[in-house]
Amino acid sequence: MPKDTGIGASTPRREDVRFLTGKGRYTDDIDVAGQAHVVFLRSDVAHGRIASIDTSAAEGVEGVVRIFTSKDFEGVGGIPCGWQITSRDGEVMREPKHPILAEGKVRHVGDPIAAVVAETRAQARDAAEAIVVEIEDLPAVIDMKAALAEGAPRVHDDLPDNLCYDWGFVEENREAVDRAIAEAAHVTTLDLVNNRLVANPMEPRVAVGDYARHDGSSTLYTTSQNPHVIRLLMGAFVLGIPEHKLRVVAPDVGGGFGTKIFHYAEEAFCTFAARALERPVKWTSSRSEAFMSDAHGRDHVTRIELALDADHNFTAVRTQTLANMGAYLSTFAPSVPTWLHGTLMAGNYRTPLVYVNVKAVFTNTVPVDAYRGAGRPEATFQLERVIDKAARELGVDPVELRRRNFIREFPYQTPVAVEYDTGDYDATMDCLLEMIDRDGFPARRAESEARGKLRGLGINCYIEACGIAPSKLVGQLGARAGLYESATVRVNATGGLVVMTGSHSHGQGHETSFAQVVADMIGINEDQVEIVHGDTANTPMGMGTYGSRSLAVGGSAMVRATEKIIAKARKIAAHLMEAGEDDIELKDGKFTVMGTDKSVAWGDVTLAAYVPHNYPLEDIEPGLEETAFYDPNNFTYPSGAYACEVEVDPETGKVDVLAFAAADDFGNVVNPMIVEGQVHGGIAQGIGQALLENCAYDAEGQLLSASYMDYTMPRAHDFPMFQVDHSCRTPCTHNPLGVKGCGEAGAIGSPPSVVNAVLDALASGGHDVAHIDMPLTSGKVWAAMQGRGDK
Repeated sequence: MPKDTGIGASTPRREDVRFLTGKGRYTDDIDVAGQAHVVFLRSDVAHGRIASIDTSAAEGVEGVVRIFTSKDFEGVGGIPCGWQITSRDGEVMREPKHPILAEGKVRHVGDPIAAVVAETRAQARDAAEAIVVEIEDLPAVIDMKAALAEGAPRVHDDLPDNLCYDWGFVEENREAVDRAIAEAAHVTTLDLVNNRLVANPMEPRVAVGDYARHDGSSTLYTTSQNPHVIRLLMGAFVLGIPEHKLRVVAPDVGGGFGTKIFHYAEEAFCTFAARALERPVKWTSSRSEAFMSDAHGRDHVTRIELALDADHNFTAVRTQTLANMGAYLSTFAPSVPTWLHGTLMAGNYRTPLVYVNVKAVFTNTVPVDAYRGAGRPEATFQLERVIDKAARELGVDPVELRRRNFIREFPYQTPVAVEYDTGDYDATMDCLLEMIDRDGFPARRAESEARGKLRGLGINCYIEACGIAPSKLVGQLGARAGLYESATVRVNATGGLVVMTGSHSHGQGHETSFAQVVADMIGINEDQVEIVHGDTANTPMGMGTYGSRSLAVGGSAMVRATEKIIAKARKIAAHLMEAGEDDIELKDGKFTVMGTDKSVAWGDVTLAAYVPHNYPLEDIEPGLEETAFYDPNNFTYPSGAYACEVEVDPETGKVDVLAFAAADDFGNVVNPMIVEGQVHGGIAQGIGQALLENCAYDAEGQLLSASYMDYTMPRAHDFPMFQVDHSCRTPCTHNPLGVKGCGEAGAIGSPPSVVNAVLDALASGGHDVAHIDMPLTSGKVWAAMQGRGDK
């Protein structure tokens, strides 16, 4: 029977009441008395030297308060990068300055050159249009291979070329991998592109800077997934503001998908300008501005080779990837194609040898950073596509080829450093095959063929690493921050709780699921638990929300803090009932002396903590408030098996997704309804990447897909109703909740399912097409059927 409350119950999301009734408080809803408005003048060329900036006409526009250019930021630090990668030759990555406003050169379309602060946004816009900027055009480098060619134009003049780093992993495996591939019974090689994406959360970015002259403190209201990290980076490395004088508030945030993790120049500008002008300054991004200022995702070009022996066992994997960094290094950008990608190249399989080479490249494009899944979708797409291609080349069932190579003994030490603690990939695959009625597929294919359509079935597996940890390890890998999480649990005298967490919610339903965890531990109603997040002034230092870490890391911190609360409350209860502490148990909101009918209610104990008339003062202090920091000792490893059925119209190349099924192993599930919603959202984004979405530049660096007129977002009618199942669970063995993370899974497992399905459909029609790069638009699919595709 489904649970009605607590862990495992599909409790309706409490935050949706305010969202659906228009009572949410987003950053753009915040207006500070006396605020001015900022509009950025952005470069309309991809690469050029700034010859002059004439602001004289703009300064005369009504309402202008001040115009800022790079000269106003002399002595101010650049936007910092939060992860340092070391190349395989031992050299650290090249890390050019990322200025708040362009210094000397512009390096991508959208690079901010000047900022106008005016009384109204319209006045600021008028003034920005009146600024005259002379730019000496320079050749732009957009293609990564061209950017690495000898003599290519340099994005940064102070660097010898456009290479950021050349990373090898595991470097000591390299010769053994080369030898295994040379000696293999069969080698499948695949060249593929993981297309560049724009995240497109519903709420564009906003920043409001405020300054209090009386105490010298600054406040930044911003659309962020991790306000504490923004405070640390901006305060310590950019503006030099002590943390106790800098408050960062991220209220309700309308979606992030990774793009709101990072510290952006606009946040630093608004904070700086508010201090300089001694008045609040507000910036709200337009949607078209977001296309050329928010960090993009993916953009990898890869060759992958899979070696197999005569019995079809995987013996080695070798990959070479070019990863686009864009014009500057965004906050976590260097880690995405390396440690978040290379460590997943073993997948669900016991491949004994893996070698991953990644060259990160600077180009005259918008910076690229983490987007839902961040490195894991790229690894999964490479691996699952090359496995499907190998199955086709060998004439074997793609499911059975995967089963033959599944890992079945846990814990399992992979050849790419990480150790999987638990999993059952056979059970997950069994679950998927039952969900999709694979035996009935030939009849469904025949029915499609009778209507002149080609039907295909694509199946793949995935594994991801979530809750990146521990801090000591990631520090050794180049992270410039810890990756723990924190929580403070404050119990009121009447028994209600306020839980202050360093995690942040931007659509995940934390206010509901976090309350379920704490209420379940104590045995009280969930409405007695309030969740507070998003404000550095009243939450403990935390690392925020990304990488499917919220429950696994943030939830575990809450559990540890709540355990401390319960331990102290048990002492008080034992004193009240004149019993031994070891004899006290807590159940259903009541402390009981085991084996007796003596009990005291949770609320009576909490009242005693604050009204200590009958209290063990010699042992413990009054009050009931505890803080815990949780630093995991390993990643968590969600896994799954996905299937997609498509129809292809051979006359037009149009692809229709007819059915999609996802069998996931997320460990223990706190709220099944929220998990299902997370998976649905991820699948939609993954299908969008596979069939529709593509961020494209021309050879001069102009962004061709700079609006929804040119960037195709999926809509509801593009999808069938998804089948999801997360009952095939193997709990995580190293966090107190046994959870693994679920937020990114759908975006990881869906793209290869779709591409595998389309190629299966084409093969059924006699079209020998080895691969089509995403997105599989009608034109590309039709061209491939005519033998005109790229591959």
